[in-house]
Amino acid sequence: MDAGVIVVIVVAVLIVIALVVAVGRRGRDRRLESKRVEAREIRREAEVGTAQADRTRAEAEERAARARREEATAREQAAIAESEQSEARERHLEADRVDPDVDEREAAEQRAPGGITSHGRGD
Repeated sequence: MDAGVIVVIVVAVLIVIALVVAVGRRGRDRRLESKRVEAREIRREAEVGTAQADRTRAEAEERAARARREEATAREQAAIAESEQSEARERHLEADRVDPDVDEREAAEQRAPGGITSHGRGD
């Protein structure tokens, strides 16, 4: 074989090798880009999930705070009702003391907490 043919064969082999390497790199680059796109999508979904979880947590904390406020209001109202009931009981006792037709001791027993009220029932 002549040197020119050998050079042409070597150059052709080198060109084929270069083409194979270029095609291989191109395929690898496409696979890497596809993985990057997939990773971006997963991150976006994770961010959405994090935002939803944050919103749900904030709503739960808000409901818990509202429940604590409602509970405090209910305790205040119960204390006010107890105070008003005690005051009303005292006013009844005072009226019984003033009324000449009422046995004060019997009336006091009936108006004691858990006793009989003016309606004939327990408190």
